[in-house]
Amino acid sequence: MYDPLSAPERPGLLAGDDPAPFSLINAQSERPVLLIADHAGRAIPQRLNALGLPAQALRRHVAWDIGAGALTRDLAERLDASAILSTYSRLVIDLNRQPGAPESMAAASDGVEVPGNRDLAEADALAREEEIFWPYHHAVGRRLAHLWRGGTAPALISVHSFTPRMLGRRRPWHVGVLWNHDPRLAVPLMAALRRHARVVVGDNEPYSGREVNYSIDTHAGAAGLPHVALELRQDLIAGPDGVRRWGKLLADALAPILAQPGLHRVQGF
Repeated sequence: MYDPLSAPERPGLLAGDDPAPFSLINAQSERPVLLIADHAGRAIPQRLNALGLPAQALRRHVAWDIGAGALTRDLAERLDASAILSTYSRLVIDLNRQPGAPESMAAASDGVEVPGNRDLAEADALAREEEIFWPYHHAVGRRLAHLWRGGTAPALISVHSFTPRMLGRRRPWHVGVLWNHDPRLAVPLMAALRRHARVVVGDNEPYSGREVNYSIDTHAGAAGLPHVALELRQDLIAGPDGVRRWGKLLADALAPILAQPGLHRVQGF
């Protein structure tokens, strides 16, 4: 059995010229709102040799949430909020999954085999957790704590994107609003978005906030902080024009909700 306390020392995963595991946007903002993008990046540590995948596969949705990083940056600017964006591909380690779960370092995704994740040694899995997963989540926790120390309970908004087709099935939604017990952000946001006649809004689509939503459950749900996860269809935000359009639409919908004084308090559901 693997014992991390008695295991021999191993070389680090990230080399000196590998990028940091996350970036903090608008660090000067003190507004009690934090945006996060768990799947914003598609970098692979050099020591992992692209996980054995061709460059084309790493440009696909299996490697990252296309457009999510750019949209998060745009929203952070419009809302005058801080944001934390991931750097590394979800194929290295999925920041929105519990470490140790099979989906955390998937051996296959939407028909794409990932050779670098096959028969992964525990020591190698731990290196990904220690150098990528935990630094990102510690940054999210520290930022929320900093904002909360300002005296107001912060809101957490997680931004994702989804492929228009999955396993051969078309997904008709333009935007999905994911939530579980806490309706404070999700319900009024869906109502605001549905005022746009041509916008197809999914309530817990194409994924459900009642199933897997590690980041917002861990950092906000468990603490009683207001939170929501957004899913944007990737063909709508793949370019700068789409990012600006959806950034404005979402910011206009979110701004009055986030401005409500009663929102920013701890509440259990």
